[in-house]
Order: sequence, then C-alpha cells, then structure tokens
Amino acid sequence: MKRNLKVRLEWRSCERASQTLNNPLRQRECQTEPPPRANFSATANQWEIYDAYVEELQKQEKNKEKQRTLPTRKEEDKGKKKTVVVETQSDDITKVAKVAKIIERMVNQNTFDDIAQDFKYFEDASDEFREQEGTLLPLWKFQYDKAKRLAVTALCWNQVYQDLFAVGLGSYDFTKQGRGMLLFYSLKNSTFPEFIFPTLSGVMCLDIHEKLSHLVAVGFYDGCVAVYNLKEESPQPSYRSTAKSGKHTDPVWQVKWQKDDMDNNHNFFSVSSDGRVVSWTLVKNELVFTDVIKLSMEGAVSEGPEGPQPAMMACGTSFDFHKQIDFLFLVGTEEGKIHKCSKAYSSQFLETYDAHNMAVDTVRWNHFHPKVFISCSSDWTVKIWDHTIKTPMFTFDLNSAVGDVAWSPYSSTVFAAVTADGKVHIFDLNINKYEAICQQPVVAKKKTKLTHIEFNPVHPIIIVGDDRGYVTSLKLSPNLRKKPKEKKGQEVPKGPEVEIAKMEKLLSLLREPSGNAHI
Repeated sequence: MKRNLKVRLEWRSCERASQTLNNPLRQRECQTEPPPRANFSATANQWEIYDAYVEELQKQEKNKEKQRTLPTRKEEDKGKKKTVVVETQSDDITKVAKVAKIIERMVNQNTFDDIAQDFKYFEDASDEFREQEGTLLPLWKFQYDKAKRLAVTALCWNQVYQDLFAVGLGSYDFTKQGRGMLLFYSLKNSTFPEFIFPTLSGVMCLDIHEKLSHLVAVGFYDGCVAVYNLKEESPQPSYRSTAKSGKHTDPVWQVKWQKDDMDNNHNFFSVSSDGRVVSWTLVKNELVFTDVIKLSMEGAVSEGPEGPQPAMMACGTSFDFHKQIDFLFLVGTEEGKIHKCSKAYSSQFLETYDAHNMAVDTVRWNHFHPKVFISCSSDWTVKIWDHTIKTPMFTFDLNSAVGDVAWSPYSSTVFAAVTADGKVHIFDLNINKYEAICQQPVVAKKKTKLTHIEFNPVHPIIIVGDDRGYVTSLKLSPNLRKKPKEKKGQEVPKGPEVEIAKMEKLLSLLREPSGNAHI
C-alpha cells in the first residue's frame, strides 16, 4: 500500500511540469517607448538670441569649473585655475560678440527685407515713359544717437569692401566747435555703426586708403591730421600730428592718400586754411611732414625759409590729384580761385583760374577724361573746366548754395550735386546739356542743409549727408544710369575709350567759335 501511493505522487508532479506555458514572442521595436514631443512657437528677436547665448556660455563655464576643481590639487594650482578661467571667459565673450554681430545683421536684414529687395531688384517702371528724367528711391537712413547735434562733414566709400563707408562728423560753424566723431557704417546693418571713434575736435575731412582699407586719414578743425588703423582696437589714432611735427594752424579741409614713396612708406597730402599743402609720411611711429606748396594772394609761393616769402597767404579749401598724371593737382581757395600745381615744381603755379565769387567747396578731376575737372561753390554754381582753357566749358546755376559735387564712376558725363535747400541734382551732359535730369528733395525738414554726396564704386546708389548728422542712401533709377541700347547683330562698344569719346564730343562742340555753354 505504501509503494502504490508513492508512484502516484511522482506521476502528478510530472504532469504539472508538462502544463507550463511558453512566453510570447515580441518584436524589438516595441521594446522602447517614443520620446515625449511638444509643439512650441515664439517670435525671436536679437535680445532673446543674445540672452540664450549668454545662458549657454554660463553653463559651459560652470562645467569647466567643476572639471578643473579637483580635491587632490593644491591651493597654488587653484589660483592658476582661476586665472585660466577668466582668460577663457574673455575669449568666449569675444566669440559671442562676433556671433551676435552676425545675428544682428541677419535680424536687421529680415526686418528691412523690403528695402533690401528694392536695393537689389527694384527698377522704376515709370522711367520707360520718361525719355530723359529719372528719380531717386530712398533706401536706408543711417543715424547715431550720440552724433545728433553734429553735421556730416565728410563721406568716403571703402574701395575694398564696397558696402562699407566712413562718415566724418563735426561743425562748420566756428562758434559751435567742440567734439567730433568718426563712424563706419555698412549697408548690411543700418541701425548701428561698425566702428566708432570719438574725437576731441570736429572731423573736417577723411580718406580711406585705396588698397589698405584699414588705414584712414583724417583732418580736424584744430589743424591736426591723424591716421586710424581699424585693425587695432584702440579708440586713439595710430599716428597724429602735433605742434612739433608740423601741425596746421587752421582747419584741415581735405586729405588724400597718395602712392607710397621710394622707401615704400605710406603718405598722404592735406590742405588747410593756413595756406599750406603738406605731404605726410608714415615713418615707424611718427608722421614726417614736408611742405609741398604755400598759397598766396599774389600767386607767388615759397619753397621754405630760404625762398621768397609771400605778402599774404591764401586759404586752401579743397584739392584733388590727377587720375593719370601723378605730379599734377588742383587746389581751390577761399578767394574763389583754383590753382593748377605740380609736386615737382613748387615755386610757381602752373595755371590760375578765376573760378567762383565765393570759396571753392569742391574740385574734382573726371574719372575718365584727362583734361576735364569740375568745381562747385556757395555762389550757387557748378562749373566744368578743360584745364587747358582758363574759362569754364559749362556753368550751372542751382539757385542755392552748393555743398558738394561728385563725378559718377560709370559715366564720364554724369555728375551729382547737393544744395543747401535739401535737394540732390543729377546731370547727364550726354542727354541734356542745359538742365538736370533729376532734381529731388531728400530731407524731411525744410531747414535741413545737405553737405556731402558720394557715388558707390559698384552699386547704383549714392549716399548724402546733412547738417543734422543723418546719412541717406538713395538708388538711381534706370534713366539716371542709361547705357546705349544694343542693336541686332551689333555689340555696343564698352570701356574707358568710349567714355572719353563721349566727353570729347561735347568739348569739341564748345571749343567752336560760337562760345561756351552757360546754363
């Protein structure tokens, strides 16, 4: 009886084991859960982007400090670590500053996208229905809050970076002289300057080096000249003239870079109301000056202490160097005369033109024709000259004091002028020899005076400065930059020879016995 019972128990346990269930098969992709998701949207401006970068920077600094603060290090090593942390933090801040500047440009370009599109693509369709007249389309307006009460006294485009230009700020009123400012703006960011240099005296003129675009020559109201280097972070100029080093005794009205000398030293020229035209050479850490010519009322000049001294000095107001002939240059004076001078022959003027009844504000050689130059004055006139003839070829009366005039870089017959009544006048002598093809006010307030104008070397735009510290950029309509139409099967000739021929054709008509053209 006992044996039979034992067998039954073993058989039951074996039966239970046979009834065990198998685990179900599962696919691998079902073993993980998907990450949580959420939809988020917001409007990001430049400040939020900047705060995000700063927050990320602080997190990185905390992680660096945790890794560097090890318990086995000595106290001296900890001090070293702290200095290293400060250095890396400053380096990171500079990186953030560069990134923030790029982001700022992107935000501004998105904000002013309609203006950017006009700058690139817009062409005034109404020009097709006007044979001769054109218009100016306002683009960006450049303003710096700390320069509100200063006037724009100088404008200059950068020849290497064509979107960058320099603005000199000061005052033409001798009773309101004080501080000045040198600003650099880019078309990529109209809200804030790229570089800012405050000055103790008002900036009267400036010129950017044609090849070394980081060098900027500046002339001041107190008679000093200086050279700023944009590669250096210092707000002070790299070179500056002093009373010991030949500083002018009156305001400097114009500066111009010239070719390097025989020793490959950079040099520029300046003209001032003290009657001196001075050559400045950058030698090591100082400016070395040489008096090129001294202006006088009678026409005689002096070569130095041994030469003849003039009875009364004339006041220089503007000058320009010939584009092809290196030694030849023109000097405008406060008495309304223009002198043709030579660097090599400084004892006498080559020619004197009785140009204007008031001070010559600007004189400029034509970019293409080697004989032609233009001048303007506060006597309301703009005159075009052939330097081989003592009388003007063209005279234009603009009914207001003319602040500045400039030749266009794309045509030998196109020039622009600004007047004290807030208007921009653009002429194309090839289209109309008597009237402007565009005469347009560009300032909101009637009492605002325009002071300077410059053509962009590449783009079809101009920049205009006024006496309230504003700089306005304007796009030229197609009629203001007309090109000859191509005929079927014929290519239109291009190049400087064509531009010289256009101007020469006009001059040949005026050289006939019928007389000069006075408008």
